[in-house]
Amino acid sequence: MANITLKQLRAFVAVARTQSFTEACAQVHLSQPALSITIKNLEEEAGGALFSRTTRAIALTPEGEEFYPVAQKIIHDYDAALDDLTQRFALNRGRVVLAAMPSFASSLLPSIISDYRSLYPNVSVTVNDVIAEDVVDMVRNGQVEVGITFDPGRFDDLSFTPLFDDRFVAVVYPDHPLALQETVAWQALLDNDFIALQRPSSIRLLIEAKLRQLGLQVSPEFETHQLATIGRMVATGLGVSAVPSLCIQQMRELGAICRELDTPVMSRPVGILTRKRYPLSKAAVSLVDIIQGAAADLSERIKL
Repeated sequence: MANITLKQLRAFVAVARTQSFTEACAQVHLSQPALSITIKNLEEEAGGALFSRTTRAIALTPEGEEFYPVAQKIIHDYDAALDDLTQRFALNRGRVVLAAMPSFASSLLPSIISDYRSLYPNVSVTVNDVIAEDVVDMVRNGQVEVGITFDPGRFDDLSFTPLFDDRFVAVVYPDHPLALQETVAWQALLDNDFIALQRPSSIRLLIEAKLRQLGLQVSPEFETHQLATIGRMVATGLGVSAVPSLCIQQMRELGAICRELDTPVMSRPVGILTRKRYPLSKAAVSLVDIIQGAAADLSERIKL
């Protein structure tokens, strides 16, 4: 296989374009002897003459004519690829894809993306708002570089960086007696018709496991797959529920009331999920930096 270099291609294109070694020397910044050697080496690698030389003129051979547009395209594609790479490292171009659970995507993520876009307006951001379990799968499968989700537990192929603890809060309808209390105990909440997420929701499983340790049991009157549906059902008086504090704004917009929930206090870390052994792009690293820098503010924004 011929070992042709980019330097040789540039020299060939310069001579072919100008039909003059003297003019080509100025374009590729080589002395005439160095340019002549470069062209000679290229022809040896190619297996034949690319130029027809006389004492008065220089012209492309038929093989040179065929190769000329190919060499131009190779140089153009190389320069374009290098420019694109440089622009991506400078964050003047690029794309970052992340997945976030809906409670985070709809409440805290928009302001983060706004801050990111103000710094890097030419980098596009794609958000996949999916349930917590799907965030883990999308990161693991390489569909996204970054995930925002609850702590999924220990995985050999994933890294989890905590941002803040998300406490569970009670959700009741406006004229419910528990709405008059600042803090609601779990037992008092469970004494009412309870609306829960369907299994295998990680939120449902966490609530059941924590309460089981205290001898308490969740017996839902209603089950649904979406937190938004829970908020609407509570607001219409069908029952009560418990949701992560990330959902407080969403519950209020749906017409429900949120109260502190204790005995026991139940919380779960929310953080950044990435793949081990797979370096992030420069665009993704910059986004993660902004998310981590905003962690303290994010924690304050989900308090009652």
